[in-house]
Amino acid sequence: MSETDAQSPSLPAPDATVAPSPTPSDRRTGTGLAGLALLIALLAAGAGGWSAWQLHQQNQQQDRQQADWQQLQAQWQRSQETSEQRLTQAEQRLQARLGELPSVAQLDEQRQLLMSVQGDQQQLASSLNQLLGASREDWRLAEAEHLLRLAMLRLSALQDVASATALVQGADDILRAQDDPLAFAARGELIKALEALRALPQPDRNGLFLQLAALREQAERLTRLAPEFRPDDAPIAAAETTQPAWQRWWHTLSKFVRIDVNADQNIRPLLAGQSLSQVRLALALALEQAQWGALNARAPVYSSALGQADDVLKNYFDVDHPAVQSLRQRIAALAEQAVEVETPELRPALLSLQAYVQQRQTPRNGEAEQEAAP
Repeated sequence: MSETDAQSPSLPAPDATVAPSPTPSDRRTGTGLAGLALLIALLAAGAGGWSAWQLHQQNQQQDRQQADWQQLQAQWQRSQETSEQRLTQAEQRLQARLGELPSVAQLDEQRQLLMSVQGDQQQLASSLNQLLGASREDWRLAEAEHLLRLAMLRLSALQDVASATALVQGADDILRAQDDPLAFAARGELIKALEALRALPQPDRNGLFLQLAALREQAERLTRLAPEFRPDDAPIAAAETTQPAWQRWWHTLSKFVRIDVNADQNIRPLLAGQSLSQVRLALALALEQAQWGALNARAPVYSSALGQADDVLKNYFDVDHPAVQSLRQRIAALAEQAVEVETPELRPALLSLQAYVQQRQTPRNGEAEQEAAP
């Protein structure tokens, strides 16, 4: 073999096929397709997972809704049962109340009784109107007469000028409201009595009563009685055995004989059996009697009781003591207070009012007689 033959490249056989070698552009295209396929696969996997998660959430929501529906259905069933029980109880109560109601026959009987009572009431009212035959004005006039009688009673029993004035004023107000010319004379008498009452002094009987009560409290604190002869027996009894006989005789005699060396002093010992409590009781009773006289307008009783109280203080208490002197001065001042007044006569006013009432009733009686005549 020659050298040229050895250096020349070997030529392929004419029947053999030779594959072409890949170019760089072909390799890049293959890599892009593979990445695209991988991306598509990942997207498909993500879409499948999201779809599965959505399906799972829907299943859970359906389960919750199913549970809520079952709970609501159970509550509705319980409420239905409770409502049925309440309706049953209400029906039972209603049946019980219906059972307590009267029957139709009883209702008819009660209706008839009510109609009968109403008829009797109307008949009684008609009979009462026919029997009395007095209007509202007549009743007011009767009230005025009653007020005037009460005023006379207050004056005669208690000499209560203030109450009598108010009562007479009330009677005059009733006549003034009548506005009847026929009542002129009756009103004139009432106004005369009213002015006479207003002119009277009004003793403060309540004040006198309270002042006398205060004096009673002061009298209960008096302790200084009038001086009295009280022999001191204790020392003599103690030395009875040591003293001579003539001294013992003198001591026994002094119990029956009293020698007063100060005859000019007015010394009045207590009577036998009297004590401070008894004297206080006598003074309190005298002051209570004065209180009664002040409240009941009894001037003789009032003056006499205060005089008795002053005599008790003067005879059985120490008149030189300041408390006794002050109490006697207050009793003397109260004794000058007037507890009784000369009250006016209200009978003319009462007679005039009665005449006016009779004058009003006379025409009505004549009309009634004419209607009653055939």
